[in-house]
Amino acid sequence: MTKRDLVAHYREAAPWMLPHVRNRPVALHRFPDGIDPSGPGTAGFFQKRVPDTAPPWVQRLRVVRVRGGTLTMVSCTNAATLAWLADQGVITVHPWLSRAGHLGEPDRLVVDLDPPNDGFARARWAARCVRETLQEAGLVPYVMTTGSRGLHVVVPLRPERDHAAVRELALGVAEVTARRHPDRLTTQFRKDRRGGRLFLDTLRNAYGQHAVAPYAVRPLPGAPVAAPLSWEELEDVDSPRRWSVSNFGERVRVLRHRGNPWRDMARHACSPGKAARRLERMDG
Repeated sequence: MTKRDLVAHYREAAPWMLPHVRNRPVALHRFPDGIDPSGPGTAGFFQKRVPDTAPPWVQRLRVVRVRGGTLTMVSCTNAATLAWLADQGVITVHPWLSRAGHLGEPDRLVVDLDPPNDGFARARWAARCVRETLQEAGLVPYVMTTGSRGLHVVVPLRPERDHAAVRELALGVAEVTARRHPDRLTTQFRKDRRGGRLFLDTLRNAYGQHAVAPYAVRPLPGAPVAAPLSWEELEDVDSPRRWSVSNFGERVRVLRHRGNPWRDMARHACSPGKAARRLERMDG
């Protein structure tokens, strides 16, 4: 993948990607020296502060840091910003789960499913289990391949509660789901205590954390792309790296023909407080 390929990808993906990154602070995963195409590549580095070289038309958001003080970060508002970031060696953008105007109250909840030993079928099964719990709590879940090892289950929320409350809600969903399938799922953070079970990761819901953007490129061999799916499509996807920069045109044709599976996400935002109360009444 050349830099030209990367820029072209983000320009092509922009119509579907921008609704999910606009007005959000984004962490930038930069690889200014490129990536070795024959292996995992250099580590690159994460940059949160807006680059000094950023032109004035790039939107900036000032955020409060966890340890005090403030930080000015990039926010992607248009295709030109995505293309400029790609030209600066940014392979992947990772937006916050909250937007400008309510940075302390997230409007997304994420459950990250990274299966051990590359067992993607296990991640698909786990995603359906998490979906069931979320729906019982009155929430509307969506699903996305991460372009890396697994899946993200993403839930739109009304920005009514702080990150601590939303993280507690996410953990509660994970705990109920794990109790229903104790031999296959766990919320145990330590790997040596998981016993081969799939970890339902809710850590991304804390303040200042971020998650890979829909349609973002991953810094991995083949330049895979994170891809939102319908739940029906999930059954036919056999790899979290099914789509890449080289075959993204196939996905675009599907989006144009069948429609965007995440097009109604904002309309389905639900109250995290109501969901938490329903969850309390649910049995594991």
